[in-house]
Order: sequence, then C-alpha cells, then structure tokens
Amino acid sequence: MSGNLLEVQGLFAGYGEVPVLRDVHIAVGRGEIVALVGSNGAGKTTLLRALSRVLSGTGKLTFEGRDLSCLTPEQVFKLGIVQVPEGRQLFDQMTVLENLMMGAFARRDRKAIQETLASVYELFPKLYERRTQRAGSLSGGEQQMCAIGRALMAMPRLLMVDEMSLGLAPVIVDQLLEVLSTIRKQGVTVLLVEQDVFAALEVADRGYVMETGTVTQSGTAQALSEDPEVKRAYLGI
Repeated sequence: MSGNLLEVQGLFAGYGEVPVLRDVHIAVGRGEIVALVGSNGAGKTTLLRALSRVLSGTGKLTFEGRDLSCLTPEQVFKLGIVQVPEGRQLFDQMTVLENLMMGAFARRDRKAIQETLASVYELFPKLYERRTQRAGSLSGGEQQMCAIGRALMAMPRLLMVDEMSLGLAPVIVDQLLEVLSTIRKQGVTVLLVEQDVFAALEVADRGYVMETGTVTQSGTAQALSEDPEVKRAYLGI
C-alpha cells in the first residue's frame, strides 16, 4: 500500500452534459495538509463533490487503496471522509450544541462522543460559550468554527474544508488555519480548498493549483508560494 491516504487518477466529472473536471490527478498523504487552490470556477468544489460521491464521474478514486467509485455518500462518510462545505450550511434555528451533535449522528458510543465534544470545545472555546445560542445568530467566524467542529464530531480521517476563509476577516482566518495545524498534529489529514492561495499555502505541506478544471501546477507549499507564475496570477506581481 502506498503512503497516500487518498489518490485521484484521471478524474473527469461534470454536471449533466457540462464537463468541469478534466483528467485530474492529485494525492494526499497520511498526516498531510494539502492545499487545493485556484480562482472561483476552477473546479475545486466539484472535485470535493466527486470525492464525497455526491457527484459521479470517471477515473480512479481510492482511499487507503479502496475504490470509492462504487460507494454512496453515506458509505464514504463512514470511511472517515468528512467535508466542511462552502457557506458552512449550519442548521440556523438549532443551537450550537445541536449542530455539533449532528456531526456525531452515525456514532453510538456516548462516552466517546462526549470526549470528542470536549476536544472540540478545547479547540474552539467560543463554541462552548455559545453552546445554547442559535447557530444563525453567530458571527461568520463563529459559524465557520461550528461547521469545522461539527465535522470533527464525526471523527474524520480525511477532513475536506471548502473555502474556509470566504467572507472572514484575516485575523479569523489565521486563527482557523492554526486550528487546522493542531488537528493535523492530532492525526487528521486535511485537504484544504481555497481561493485565498497564499493563506492556504502558509499552512499546507503541499499544494495543487487548479485552473478551468485541470491541475496546472503542483509542488511543495513553499515552492508554489515562491513561484513567479503563481504570484503573478494570484497577487498581480
């Protein structure tokens, strides 16, 4: 078995007759933070949807050597592939605690669930303070914390985070990136999908740049952040 937790080889996917992904190849090693970066419309979210099996496609998708192509979204979730969706998608009328517990719906060990909840509150003390508050009344940053916390309640082995920084102040984004580093140290592999290319590369080990449905560049995070083409495309310098 390879050292990669996730491998994507030759993936083609789209919506109906509209192609979005074309011959995508990526790999995510155990214990890594891998950044998948690019502008809006590059196909990043479509790739996550294909990995979650919400969207079908052709190509080879393997998780610890197991073929994902024939699995349902629920089966993929039970393998430990958990997504923090773009826009958070919390249950606005439910409390923070109720939202967090939704992440543990497939688990049965109550003691273990409470231990995970305690670790989420340790990562995000604000969530403990707001645990009885409706999720819809939280600030944008607190909602993102809740969305990440809900995903962690599922005990993910691969955490896929989609556009975490969207609409958030830079100081909040920095705090959340620190949390992802902590999560990685606790044994969770992270695939971070971001438009904010350089924020993502600051915390990642490696990265892939996507443009119009294909991977155009890949390498270590440091190499990509120093690449003149990447700087020109995403910083205008």
